[in-house]
Amino acid sequence: MSRATLDVSLQELSNSEIVNYTSVTEFLILGFPEFPELQLPLFALFSILYLMAVLGNLLVIYIISADQHLHIPMYFFLANLSALDICSLSSIVPKVLAILLAKDYNISFVGCILQMYCYMICVGTELALLTAMAYDRYIAICNPLRYLDIMNKRVCAVLAAASWIVGILESLPHNIIVFQFPFCDSNVINHFFCEIAAVVKLSCSDTSIIQTMNYTLGIFVVFIPFLLTLTSYMFIISTILKIRSSEGKSKAFSTCSSHFTVILLAYGTMIGVYIHPGAMDTADPNKLPIAMYIVTLPLLNPLIYSLRSRELKVALKKAIMKTH
Repeated sequence: MSRATLDVSLQELSNSEIVNYTSVTEFLILGFPEFPELQLPLFALFSILYLMAVLGNLLVIYIISADQHLHIPMYFFLANLSALDICSLSSIVPKVLAILLAKDYNISFVGCILQMYCYMICVGTELALLTAMAYDRYIAICNPLRYLDIMNKRVCAVLAAASWIVGILESLPHNIIVFQFPFCDSNVINHFFCEIAAVVKLSCSDTSIIQTMNYTLGIFVVFIPFLLTLTSYMFIISTILKIRSSEGKSKAFSTCSSHFTVILLAYGTMIGVYIHPGAMDTADPNKLPIAMYIVTLPLLNPLIYSLRSRELKVALKKAIMKTH
């Protein structure tokens, strides 16, 4: 999108809907004005992907809940991951669809903060949950004889609850500070949702504290889970390489292949979308790749586990047979 096109879009919104606020009570989310001819196709694409992702994750939760054979730690964490994906999608995509179809740009100040908070909770919780799942795979492969003793129901519940608590507590300081910022110039968010960098840019006060906090907490939320996950897989790979039979190695690799694939997708796409030169350019953010990252990753997670997990495929076939 050219700077001239963005300026024209901002001016059109300004002439029609924006007044000079001394204190902003609502925001206008710009959406995708760089693709004026693709508004309906994007609406159709995001609607289909959203519906597929929600239904796919709901199906995973239902199958895991209904089949006693899947009441084991790995699938307990997977059900939590599916619930998290639904939450993440539903905090953003419905508003995107309203923008694309009905040109409903308005969102209240409180609604914007809540959307930002929900999304940040989901991101922090997902990385923590993937770390817990990496620990589960480490115990399953490196200490299989004591797996069920170590990964008992209490430990699984604590790890899952801790993941959610980490996401909630990590996101809280950001939103408390942003909630107190004065917004007195433009109220147009140049994004398709209330993304924190795009919102903070609109404040007329010193935002250095939130930028410092973003970097500090970013290290805690992204780097530490990545380091712990990497450590788990170093032990996993070392243990697998010590297995003498090729059949044993293959079986060991298969027990963690689904989670490892999801890890690669989660961190790989996050780095590709957010961590590169110009990624923090809030004047002209690369919105379409970010949108595809937000929508497609929750869709791929249930597909990956369904295709790679024999137990889940068997349970799915049983569920289909019961409906006929």
